[in-house]
Amino acid sequence: MARGKIQIKKIENSTNRQVTYSKRRNGLFKKANELAVLCDAKVSIIMLSGSNKVHEYISPSTTTKEIYDLYQKTLNVDIWSSHYAKMQEELRKLKEYNRKLLTEINQRMGDCLEKLDFKQLHALEQEMDSSVTVIRALKYKRLSGQIDTHKKKFRNMEDIHRRLLHELNYLEKDEAREDPRYGLVDNGGGYSHVIGFPHAAQQVLALRLQPTADYNVHSGAGSCLTTYTLLE
Repeated sequence: MARGKIQIKKIENSTNRQVTYSKRRNGLFKKANELAVLCDAKVSIIMLSGSNKVHEYISPSTTTKEIYDLYQKTLNVDIWSSHYAKMQEELRKLKEYNRKLLTEINQRMGDCLEKLDFKQLHALEQEMDSSVTVIRALKYKRLSGQIDTHKKKFRNMEDIHRRLLHELNYLEKDEAREDPRYGLVDNGGGYSHVIGFPHAAQQVLALRLQPTADYNVHSGAGSCLTTYTLLE
């Protein structure tokens, strides 16, 4: 059964158009390769899709540059001259712009000022003053931020130090209460009769101290009971 003739026009459906492009591109590259092998020809094909994606075929025995050079030599044309002139002009503009930038940088460093007149020097001075103002403001802003950060760190360290001191004092008090060598002597009554104060005119605190050596109580060498008067 014979195939129907295809009408040559743009395929409106983007998916169908992409599929057709891929199939026909591969078929074209296959035919170009057959032509290069069968006829010993140098073939170069460059294709750009609708999305500007580049596809290229080049004969295995040559390169794209060699094809371009052979094309120019055969037809006696220079396809690069116009592009080279544009590139040279662009390079000249970039060099001039770079030279001006270097001059401005040197002038701001205090060099290359001999060719400037009074107005140019005054304008340069104003620009430098404005730059210094902006730089100084930014420096003070950064410095203030660092100062605030260090103040917060210092306050945090003070809080930690205060909390540690409080915990240390609490621990020392607990150790003092639990230590058996120190404490009040409880004899079941008041302390006023210990040294003969019947009306408790003065209060007496008796402390139990752990002796460092054995004492002979009967010989009068000492006692482990010592009294201290509490002041009102």
